[in-house]
Amino acid sequence: MKLIFVCSPYSGKIQCNTLKAQEYCKFVYQQGHVPYAPHLHNPQFLNENILKERQAGIMLGLEILKKADEMWMFGHLLSRGMKQEMETAQNLKIPIKYFSSDCKERTIKKLWQIKTGGSDN
Repeated sequence: MKLIFVCSPYSGKIQCNTLKAQEYCKFVYQQGHVPYAPHLHNPQFLNENILKERQAGIMLGLEILKKADEMWMFGHLLSRGMKQEMETAQNLKIPIKYFSSDCKERTIKKLWQIKTGGSDN
C-alpha cells in the first residue's frame, strides 16, 4: 500500500470541499492505498479562520507530505494552499498524479485555474 497525499481545495466552500475530499479519500482507498488529506484531518483541532492555526495546518500537512509515496491532485482549481503543496512535492521529487473532480485520471497535466483571491474554493 502506498501513502497518497490527497490535494484538493478546502477553504471558501468548506462544506462542499470537505465532502469532495472525503470522496477523493474513498477513491484512493478503493485503489488499494492509504489516503491522507490534511484538510480533513487538521481542521479537527485547528481553526481555519485563525491565520496562525491555518498556517500551522499547512505546515503539518507538508510534514506528512514528506513521507508520502505520491500526491494525487483532484479537480480543476489550484488554490494557494494546493500550489504550496504541489511545489513542495515537486521539490521533494514526489510523483504527482492529476485527476478530474470525478476521479478520472488525466494523462497529461492540464492547465489549472489558479485561484488567487482570499478563498481557496
